[in-house]
Amino acid sequence: MEVFGPNELVEDVLKRDFCIGCGACVNLCPYFKSYHGKTAMLFPCTLTQGQCFAYCPKAEFDLDAVSSSLLGQPYDGSDLGSVLEVLASRAGEKAQAGPVQAGGTVSALMSFALKTGRIDAAALTDREDLIPVPRLVTDPEEVLKCASSKFTAAPTLAALNQGRRDGFKSVGVVGTPCQVMAVAQMRLNPLDKEGFTDAVGLVVGLFCTWAVDTRKLTALLADRLDASGIRKMDMPPPPSELLVIDTGQGKVEIPLDEIRPLVPTGCQICPDMTSEWADVSVGVMEGKPEWNTLIVRTDKGRELVEEASKAGVLVTEPMPEKNLSQLRTASMNKKKRALARAKDRRVLNADDDGSRSALRIQDEVLNKILE
Repeated sequence: MEVFGPNELVEDVLKRDFCIGCGACVNLCPYFKSYHGKTAMLFPCTLTQGQCFAYCPKAEFDLDAVSSSLLGQPYDGSDLGSVLEVLASRAGEKAQAGPVQAGGTVSALMSFALKTGRIDAAALTDREDLIPVPRLVTDPEEVLKCASSKFTAAPTLAALNQGRRDGFKSVGVVGTPCQVMAVAQMRLNPLDKEGFTDAVGLVVGLFCTWAVDTRKLTALLADRLDASGIRKMDMPPPPSELLVIDTGQGKVEIPLDEIRPLVPTGCQICPDMTSEWADVSVGVMEGKPEWNTLIVRTDKGRELVEEASKAGVLVTEPMPEKNLSQLRTASMNKKKRALARAKDRRVLNADDDGSRSALRIQDEVLNKILE
């Protein structure tokens, strides 16, 4: 996995408009900052290698290298990635009550992980009006304050970086696929630092097809609603084709035809819909919006789900085969679209002529996916 410096990051990601504002380069140094969804380099930096470049999910992300290091096996391009089990889930009676999204699985698991000491802090995404805000929380009661979907690109990983700097030893992270990709790279010690310890204790990934540029969404909604009154945002499954915003005074429906042009370019080359590098991944269950789809990926994730279920914090059921089939199809379709776009833009497997890639994948796996 090749690692370059901040100047290459600016050239390859910021100037190409691939940045999705995940926060992986924020709170590492004084140079990169995030403001209202926009990441910028404030001052010149002469490092030839930097954590900013090493962690970015849009800069030389080598799918095979990550899979081999984290999973001990080559990247095979399967639709859902590594899977131990797929379940339907929702928060149980013993979970904290509050304004959760869908089945409340994510909040239930993160609160439980904090309460039982599996993690000592959690990097989450809060919201101030329409602006997503990274939060590092240590109190299980604080998790619910960050519940509900935001649908905007968020610098969540700035909270993870802050937690690592503050000395937390086991930080839980809730993130979208691009954020989870960045976390995967952080865990590999890409700069080969002596004394490196993995401070990530748990990764809960979210399903995501795309996010929205915060500044553009703010401009779109400026004359339609008072952003300070937003209570919840939702995107019902097809065929609704709507973003529904609950303002407390009623619901505002925005056609997705108006939302899609606000999607950052970087989302278009993201091959992951289900956060394949997480311990567990969670999405809304199609046809049962009060439940979640829960993918258990690692032994750590399975242990968490089993213990939360025993404690009455989580309820699980078998996933209907029809739902699983639809999920596999949707996930593979996103993978195909993203890799085809990256190939067309010549940011996939760049030639050995000094060019750099956004993504790298073995040719035989790429051909299998695109066939």
